[in-house]
Amino acid sequence: MAPVAAVVGALSRPAPSASRPSTSSRRAQQIRCVATGPARSAAAHQAAAPAPSAPAPSVAATRRVPRSIEEVDNGAILGFAAELSEDHPGFYDAAYKQRRVDICNLARGHRIGEPIPRIEYLPEEVTTWGLVLGQLEALFPQHACKEFLHSLSLFDFRQDEVPQLEDLSRVLQRHTGFRIRPVAGLLHPRDFLNGLAFRTFHSTQYMRHASKPNYTPEPDVVHELIGHVPMLADPAFADLVHAIGVASLGADEQQLKHLVKLYWYTVEFGVVLEGGQPKAFGAGILSSYGELQHMAAGQAELLPLDVFSPLPRISYKDGYQPRYFVLQSFEEGAAQLKAYCRSMVHNIPDDVRAAVQLPLP
Repeated sequence: MAPVAAVVGALSRPAPSASRPSTSSRRAQQIRCVATGPARSAAAHQAAAPAPSAPAPSVAATRRVPRSIEEVDNGAILGFAAELSEDHPGFYDAAYKQRRVDICNLARGHRIGEPIPRIEYLPEEVTTWGLVLGQLEALFPQHACKEFLHSLSLFDFRQDEVPQLEDLSRVLQRHTGFRIRPVAGLLHPRDFLNGLAFRTFHSTQYMRHASKPNYTPEPDVVHELIGHVPMLADPAFADLVHAIGVASLGADEQQLKHLVKLYWYTVEFGVVLEGGQPKAFGAGILSSYGELQHMAAGQAELLPLDVFSPLPRISYKDGYQPRYFVLQSFEEGAAQLKAYCRSMVHNIPDDVRAAVQLPLP
């Protein structure tokens, strides 16, 4: 299973230089397919949901469920911290690797309630940030969803300054109650999703290597801040993400795998229809110049999302996404996701339900 936070494998690739063929007829056909996708009854949905065939034992009886964000482990790093693979752009750059070690150590030392350490970004890191932001800002008006465009204005991103997590966290808390917690690398998927249940988003602070500003094999500060943070300031989207997090508290391993895929195909690579046209709301699209162009060019398959049905294998090292799952609207998508998530919360202990503002059964 691909870890939840490995949401950016091949996350930001340069757009292919070859001219793109016209895809208007293909796009129209695809969107009609999305708009008229087969409807299924709630009973059929429940039958298809990845759930145990027999009543599940109490979650509390099989593993400890966190009662607060303080009990969510942000130290179970699976990779992409300071230990880089040989194919990483920064593998042979000793100064870059030491820089990541230093930044990761700040995240490891952070405690809930303390201000998030401020990073003094190097000139080449600021240049990388500004280059990517400038490219994306030219594409957002036409290809990003309206919720993203509205929320983006709350943060006043500038090309000459990398934002600080503490400042952005305060904005999120005012608008949706979400906050940011620094993390040293790729978290275990259960820990990452558990954090969302307590309206906490775990974010890296290190920058991708300057030699490839349009590419990162792992979540970095560009992906986190441009892709995720603005959408988390939208109340409807924040509630949707929170619902996935709450469901993870009661999920068994099979259900968790399905939640990871739901997160991938919505929060990371989600598309929503606006006036019949697909618009990006997933962070893996919104933070990638190449992926955003790929989505807009109609070169990927568009499919209606059925949250109760099995989803394809996650592809995060095979280039651009071959398919996107499309929501008719955020309202419809949130309703579907919450219906599925409710199937996993019946055995969450009452004190945990209270902590995540989930009504008692």
